[in-house]
Amino acid sequence: MRLTGGLTAGLVLLLGLAPGLIAPAAAATDRMSEAFDRAATTYEVPRDLLVSLAYAETHLDGHDGQPSASGGYGVMHLVSNPTADTLERAATLTDQPVATLKIDDAANIAGGAAVLRGYADELGLDAAARKDPAKWYPAVARYGNAASPEVARLYADTVYELLADGVEAATPDGENVTVQARSIQPDRGAYADAPDPNRTLAAAAVDYPSAHWAPAHTSNYAVSNRPASDVIDRIVIHVAQGSYAGTISWFQTGPRPNPTSAHYVVRSSDGDITQMVREKDRAFHAGTYNRRSVGIEHEGFVDNASWFTDAMYRASAALTRNIADRYGIPKDRTHIVGHNQVPQADHTDPGPHWDWARYMGYVTGGSGGNPHTPESVCGSGYKVIDSAALGTAGTVYLLYNTANGNNCVATLKKTSLGTPTATTAYLEVQGSPRVTDSGNFAYYAGPVRAAAADKCVKWGGKAGSSSYDSPFEHCG
Repeated sequence: MRLTGGLTAGLVLLLGLAPGLIAPAAAATDRMSEAFDRAATTYEVPRDLLVSLAYAETHLDGHDGQPSASGGYGVMHLVSNPTADTLERAATLTDQPVATLKIDDAANIAGGAAVLRGYADELGLDAAARKDPAKWYPAVARYGNAASPEVARLYADTVYELLADGVEAATPDGENVTVQARSIQPDRGAYADAPDPNRTLAAAAVDYPSAHWAPAHTSNYAVSNRPASDVIDRIVIHVAQGSYAGTISWFQTGPRPNPTSAHYVVRSSDGDITQMVREKDRAFHAGTYNRRSVGIEHEGFVDNASWFTDAMYRASAALTRNIADRYGIPKDRTHIVGHNQVPQADHTDPGPHWDWARYMGYVTGGSGGNPHTPESVCGSGYKVIDSAALGTAGTVYLLYNTANGNNCVATLKKTSLGTPTATTAYLEVQGSPRVTDSGNFAYYAGPVRAAAADKCVKWGGKAGSSSYDSPFEHCG
């Protein structure tokens, strides 16, 4: 017997959803903010968490029903591929046709909320726990369909960083959807023991010193011995048609009918870089250019310019410059090309929104400077309020976020860029223990964040042989 909202009785009992929680079909003309509100209420998912997850996946752009590279659809990136079926799961939970979930924003948002709530129920979140966004971390990690615990943590951390920093996004229809910044300490559960990809470096495994290492599935590349076996004389620029964590996970998934990978993946928000295939090996990314090129994927979608941040351009350009210098590749548009320029290619990336003039300016005009900025390290909403030079080795910065009352400290190197050297950043809020990030870093130490509204802070850092230690200050 089918229930009023469309779920079978067995599924209702399995997921712990009462019949009254099943969302009715939503009108295609609904405003997106109203769709988030309704889905959050219906499925008892924290509304701001739901928006942050959607923004991490798609920047709130459903792309007119076109799939991502990994077969994800809509604002909530409901996936249908050989290893994940959240699209079909959402159809079952909401009693909406798959075709509707692909193209209707409101239905897609309800579907994503239903899937997330189902994961929460399977993890045992009761009504009280569901009200606390921090408790949803394992469910969010599962929603990302990650191929490994490390990437699941990377995915969930991205969502919670957006929740902490706040979201202010414009939909393709021009509607503004916002999330107020809030300080949340996520309860990672079992994922607390997973390696943190943002700090896990494998210097012996990577060709670019500041990259993280997350190996692609062996079926997605060919072991080779370049440049001895094949000259490397091209760098190919891609746009992933997906999120950072989602792209990494997709390259780690296999075997599958159409193996795909790239040597590097670059994150939109801060220019973080993950290497997935050694440069000596042939990644499957550019058809006839696979043997002769290094491929760089960039988080985002070709039809949405909001993904192409200055931090991404600078970090990717520094990577391209490094590759070109090591292999003697000329820094011009004949040798640094888009995927769409590869002979016989049927792809359009990086697309019309990719600013080639700006990118090549960073590639050719850069003096080897640090591709990161204090703002890109600390995140959205943070502004520099103080700084101190660390001799010629670097600068330590103090930043403040007026939206959530948090301070942040970051130390950016000026010398030995790309080579891990001892670097430190610390922040001490009066009355609380000092928090320090210290280690051998290629470009920066930090971010070190702490809530400090109406409290004095002591801050500082070290690079090379120079250090700075402030008194307690900035008390208002």
